[in-house]
Amino acid sequence: MQTATADTGNRILSRLSRADLHLLMPHLSPVDLPLRKSLEVPNKPIDYVYFIERGFASIVATGSGGDAIEVGLIGCEGVTGLAVIMGANRSPNATYMQLAGNGLRISAANLRSAMEESASLHKILLQYAYVFMVQTAQTALANGRSKVEDRLARWLLMAHDRVAKNDLPLTHEFLGIMLGVRRSGVTVALGVLERKGLIRAARGIITIVNRKALEKLAGSTYGVPESELKRLFS
Repeated sequence: MQTATADTGNRILSRLSRADLHLLMPHLSPVDLPLRKSLEVPNKPIDYVYFIERGFASIVATGSGGDAIEVGLIGCEGVTGLAVIMGANRSPNATYMQLAGNGLRISAANLRSAMEESASLHKILLQYAYVFMVQTAQTALANGRSKVEDRLARWLLMAHDRVAKNDLPLTHEFLGIMLGVRRSGVTVALGVLERKGLIRAARGIITIVNRKALEKLAGSTYGVPESELKRLFS
């Protein structure tokens, strides 16, 4: 099995002490994370936890009728398997790659052992879990109080934060799940942003043209979890 080196594009791993990183490194394996790769299956034991280095994953909640909506994003700033970090072994939500990339994988069993051995490691992972909880709270606020185009602006900003490039390969289907609206609603929202000169939308690609204007449109729904992440991990 190939193991990780000390160089990493993951923000959490880069913040660990040398002792904590060395505790994890023998158990971290580099992995490709292709589009739609499943990282967690609802209500099934979580076997592996992923420190994403490139690309990002969506955490998606699904109702009894099959309707799905994204509740959070995890990219190079974070780690999947938050249920494991908080003492459980499964989640009712699905987690899958929405933008292909790569990362480092560790078994849930080895991560639990490492957290039991190091309080400082467990603390950093819990701090990230807290930041993610803030993100989900802001998502609920945005979904309940904001117009679709404002929510789309927020989501594009979050995706942009995690890819560091202006071109985002995104389909209407995925955006519909992310925003909890029909494809027609996605088309209308994209049209609003494009007419304002904030984005360009081509087939399967959305290009960020004016990030500052996107931030203004998103308003207070964007920035709270980002500030908490900066406060705890800068």
